[in-house]
Amino acid sequence: MNENLEIPSGIKQLFIEKNNVRIVKKGRFLFQEGKSAHELYLIKRGRVQISKVIPDGRELSLRICTNDDVIGELTLFCKEATYMLSAKVLENSEIFVLGKEIFEEKLSGNGDLTITWLKWIQHQNRQNQTKFRDLILHGKKGALYSTLIRLTNSYGKSLENGVLIDLPLTNQELANFCGSSREVVNRLLSDLKKEGVLVVDKGYIIVLDLNHLKDEIDCENCPVSICRIN
Repeated sequence: MNENLEIPSGIKQLFIEKNNVRIVKKGRFLFQEGKSAHELYLIKRGRVQISKVIPDGRELSLRICTNDDVIGELTLFCKEATYMLSAKVLENSEIFVLGKEIFEEKLSGNGDLTITWLKWIQHQNRQNQTKFRDLILHGKKGALYSTLIRLTNSYGKSLENGVLIDLPLTNQELANFCGSSREVVNRLLSDLKKEGVLVVDKGYIIVLDLNHLKDEIDCENCPVSICRIN
């Protein structure tokens, strides 16, 4: 079920040619919201969570990035740019690092590469827009349901009785993706278990009735490449 739009090969090659690889340990931040932005990143190996702190102090997780994903792209062509989001490393990772000015210079001198990059950025923006739409329109329950659907599209493995989300998440981590509290997610998951919609086994969620989740939020059946967590 893992269908994602890959970073264009020409963009990826810019990072590989520079070959500046940084080792970042689990739990460390690659960058944090509000800090000066001088670099862009391409994940060589590992997982990184992109998040934002909302006004009431809660953390809103936007996506989980993995191999070949570019991070820090929102700072391009902005003078005195600061990072708008934070990037926390979820497992020991190897990250390609490229100076922001170098990246901008390469794009400025190559029209075809710029168009390819803009198409990729547009795709990322569509992903973010649909996530915010779900959070705003469907309330706390809908936010959880849409998050579970996105997780099946990103990390789903088909089983005889349903879809395994092959990514262990605590209820707090799940709540962060929903812009909700752990207590609310606990209650909603408990309701879904009672209704036979899902089961939880050793930290892994198995969705038994994906159509139920989709029907509850009037799912528009967006392309899998858009309806994702990563």
